[in-house]
Amino acid sequence: MKSSVVSKEYVSLQKSIFNLQEQWKNSISPDSVQPKIDQGLIKTGVPIAVKTEFDFDITLLLQWIDELKNVLIKSNPSLEGQFTILKDLLDENIATRWLDEAFSINNLYFTEFAAEHQLQEWLPQFLAETVLRPYLQAVAEKVQPQIKNAVPGCGCPVCGEPVRLGQIEGQGQKVLHCPRCLAFWLDKKISCSHCGNTDHETIQFLTIEGDASSQIHVCEKCKGYTKVIDTRQHITKPSTPMLDLNSIHLDYIAQEKGYKVSGEVDEKTN
Repeated sequence: MKSSVVSKEYVSLQKSIFNLQEQWKNSISPDSVQPKIDQGLIKTGVPIAVKTEFDFDITLLLQWIDELKNVLIKSNPSLEGQFTILKDLLDENIATRWLDEAFSINNLYFTEFAAEHQLQEWLPQFLAETVLRPYLQAVAEKVQPQIKNAVPGCGCPVCGEPVRLGQIEGQGQKVLHCPRCLAFWLDKKISCSHCGNTDHETIQFLTIEGDASSQIHVCEKCKGYTKVIDTRQHITKPSTPMLDLNSIHLDYIAQEKGYKVSGEVDEKTN
């Protein structure tokens, strides 16, 4: 795959964060996540995490945020003042609220929280999402054997994250991977993950010059796109989060051409 457009420093930072998340996930008690598999709801596209009972260890989560703080400040010392503000704000009640809002991807809540407390807009949601993901990944690990496919347009069947990344694996199967919870599932090669379109005339594969292992699958019906990487060509298969990060140039290309990961059906085409 083409070299990433992301700086080496940022890649190194993200690797450190991904490693922390892996350590955190491994420290979670298996009883902390109790997914309830309801095939009827799954068929309607309701993410499994919505019906999962979580027993969050808030004290542990606050410790994770402190560990994350150290990694971020090492990379960017100017953030120290931001964490000084957070030190006086972040208690168990706020941390619990953060998890709830991160789970529901309530961007407005975090934007308003940051503005109210003179924090950089990205920081509260980034912290909350980063410490939530190990729990979502623990759910995905438990239910992965039962994940066969997903409902187009409903995102990841475990956490609801919009679909944006696929891999060509094995005998040429197209497998969609979620960078958020790390779940994966099979998808038809010629199909739109966002609207379910299977018309080969309105689905195109965009190729990248100098990058034989990467394509962007785009749908002219809903304007959705999915990055698809043939990881069989990789000497060492990268983790899903790193593959997503290192293929961000494909996101830029797709979005510059007017495509998006959410996909919205144009009423004129119906």
